Formats: sequence, C-alpha cells, structure tokens
Amino acid sequence: MDVLLILIGLCLLMYMAFRGFSTVIIAPFCGLLLVALAGNAVLPSFTELFMIKTVGYIKRFFPIFLLGSIFGQLMGDSGFARSIAKAIIKYFGKERALLSVCLTGSILTYGGVSLLVVTFAVYPFAAALYKEANIPKRFIVGALVIGAFTATLGAFPGSPQIQNIIPATFFGTTIYASPGIGLITGTALWLSSYFYMAYRHKRAVAAGEGYGENHINEPLNVDDSKPGIKAGYAIIPLIAVLGINFYMGRIMTWDAALLDPFKDMKLPLLVPGIKNISSSWATICALTAGSLLILIMGRNHFNQGWSGILKSLNAGANGSLLAIMNTAVLVGFGSIMSSSDGFKHILDGLMAIRIGDTPLWSMAVASNVLAGVTGSASGGLAIALDLMGQQWLDWANQAGVPLDIMTRVAAIASGGLSLTPHNGALITMFVVCGLTHKTSYLDVAIISLIKGSASFLAIILFTIFGNF
Repeated sequence: MDVLLILIGLCLLMYMAFRGFSTVIIAPFCGLLLVALAGNAVLPSFTELFMIKTVGYIKRFFPIFLLGSIFGQLMGDSGFARSIAKAIIKYFGKERALLSVCLTGSILTYGGVSLLVVTFAVYPFAAALYKEANIPKRFIVGALVIGAFTATLGAFPGSPQIQNIIPATFFGTTIYASPGIGLITGTALWLSSYFYMAYRHKRAVAAGEGYGENHINEPLNVDDSKPGIKAGYAIIPLIAVLGINFYMGRIMTWDAALLDPFKDMKLPLLVPGIKNISSSWATICALTAGSLLILIMGRNHFNQGWSGILKSLNAGANGSLLAIMNTAVLVGFGSIMSSSDGFKHILDGLMAIRIGDTPLWSMAVASNVLAGVTGSASGGLAIALDLMGQQWLDWANQAGVPLDIMTRVAAIASGGLSLTPHNGALITMFVVCGLTHKTSYLDVAIISLIKGSASFLAIILFTIFGNF
C-alpha cells in the first residue's frame, strides 16, 4: 500500500505538471497529500522536512542559478548570442540546416548560455533557414534539443550547466571529471541523435513534405538587430567562462583553511570540506567574469543604454528565482517521498542493482527514472543524490570506484529521460517555436531514449578501459 501511495503521488505530479500547474504549487501539494494519505502529521512534514530540504538545495546552488541566469540574459539582450547563432547558421547554409542549428545550440550551451536563451536566440534563424530549404518546420524542436539538451548538458567535461555542477559538488570533484569518458560518450550521444534527425529529414523531404503552411509564431524579422557585433567578438565571454572554470577547477589549488573561521560558527549547512564547494566557487567566478565581459564589451549594444542593462540584470535575477524554486521544491517532494515506508522497498530495489559490484548502474538507473518522473534533469539528479547519494558514495569507496567516474555518470544520467512531456523547458520550446507535442514530440522522445542510454555507455567504457 505504501508503494502504491508513492506511485499515486508521482503520477499526480506528472499529470498536474503536464496540465500546466507550477511546480512550486504541485510539489508541496503532492508531497503533503502523500503524508495525509499515509496518516502522518502534515504540518510538521511541511515545515520541518519539506522546507529544510528545499532550503538546503537553495543554499548550495542559488549562486549558480543566479549568475547563470544573468549571464544568459546578458548574452541574449546584448545580441551576442544572436550574432553567434547567425554566423554559424549563415556559414553552413541551408544545405546543412540541421547541422548548423545543432552546432549553434551546442556551442552556446557549452559556453554557459541557458537552454531558454538558446531557444530564443536560435529559433528565428532556424525557422528562416528551414523555410528557405523547404524542410518541415516540425523538425526544428528536435534540432534544438540535440544542440541544447544532449552532450553539453552533462556529458562534455567543463560544461557550466547546473547538471554538471551538482554531482561535482556532491562528490567533491570538478566539472572536468573523467574528461575522456565524457568526451567519447558525449560525442556518441550527439552524433547518434544527429544522424537520427538527419534520417528523419531525408525521409520527409523524399516524401515531398515541405516547410508547411499556417504555422504560428513565425519570426517576422530574422535580421540581426545588432549588425556591429562580430561573432568572433561575441564568443569571447563564452571562452572566458570555460577558461576560468578550467583554471580554477583543475589547476588552481584552494586553501582548505578558508573554511576554518566558519566552522567555529557552528553553521548548520556548512559544507564538510573545501572539495565540496570548490567546483561551485570556480563556476561562480567564471560566470561573474563572463557577465562583466559582456557588460564591458557590449555596453553599447543594449537597447536603451544603461536602463536596458539594468533591465537585463533584473530580468536575469528574477528569472533565477523561479528556476531554482522549481528545482528546490522537487527536492522537498523527494524528501517527503523518501520518508515513507514504501520508499524503503524502492530504495532496496535500486540499491540491489549490482552489476560488477559497482554503484554506477544503480545510480544511472535511479537518476534516469527520477529525471523522467520530475521532468527535470537537475531536479531528478538532486533528488537521487539527496536520497541515495550517501549510500552510493559509501559503496564507491568500498569498491574502489573513482569519484570522478561517479560524477560523470551522474551528470550524464541526469539528462537521460528528463525530456518527458511535462518538462518545463521543453514546453517553453514548443511555445516559442509555435509547435506542439502532437507535431514534434516523437522525435524528442526518441532522442530522450538515446540520452537515457548514454550513461550506460559511459559505464561500459569505464569497465573496459578504467577511468580516463
């Protein structure tokens, strides 16, 4: 019965998210409904369990969400992101429409630009390109998903996206963990998704299907409104973010004594050691430097001058609040779910996945499943690590599994099955592109299945070759 209650709560969470309810509303509602149906105290579960876990997540990752959102907003409003997108798409031309859109999304997200900013920046050019090449518009979402949701989300080492930072912080490693395995797995994921979409393009065009008519949200004007911005100039902040992150995360040695004064304060949420926070510090510095570069280099490219800059900063800051709350409340929901007697059976089942006496398979399966249930890569991963992370960590230490490969597998698995129909970023992408689940979700679902298998490829590579 307890397991059934968990399934009811999860299904209700998915249904309400798909119907458009905010995660901030449905996560506590579904969680507390579980508590009530189980006959437990509702108010203490809300204030002393749900809220403590929610606040704990915000404490750890709010700076990343804040600075990442501001960086992405500045890249978009300054015209830097559009300039990069226009240059790449123009270079490859309509003959390679799919390749140009996929590469553009990958370059922007690998440089730290958020998924939604990439969608807004790339879509107008992608729509114009697909229309000129007479390729069905319904394939644009699949191309954007390959660029923004696959390799650069958690597979490629050094990605400043939150899905890559969460496991590095938890396991005390860096976002460059297992670079060889990450590069090979990410490349295989990207290419397999690309060739699938290329096959879909070829079949549709051969059948005589064109761009289509009566579409909505068609871009009225795809000319770059900031003609003075060169792509080589606009890409400098992205390179800076990657470079600073690499130096501070892989080369620089942090002084462990930096935390000593705070240990005497008996702070309740203080990290256990410098290794558990240094990857976040590196990303904070990198995103701050990247944002300052945009403000300096692009100060004359914001609409309305200083007031436009202020508007972008405020929009980025405000946007980060909703983003982190959407994820944090899912962690709170997970804490309520894990407190039930039924979850102990589920936990035992997940921890019983023992292939080669390594926690990697258990972690990959759990992260994939929870990402799919929540419709959130970061939310599913945060729940998985919060509920089972310590057991996986102890298991890895006992089995001699390097924490670098634990970090990489967790990051890759987080994005695996996250593209379920109720994924918030995906829904926004459909709206921006003027498309629907009916017209375009089949391709997204196939790519999501490919993504789901990527973490298993990483494990196989580690099993055969070891960590590299």
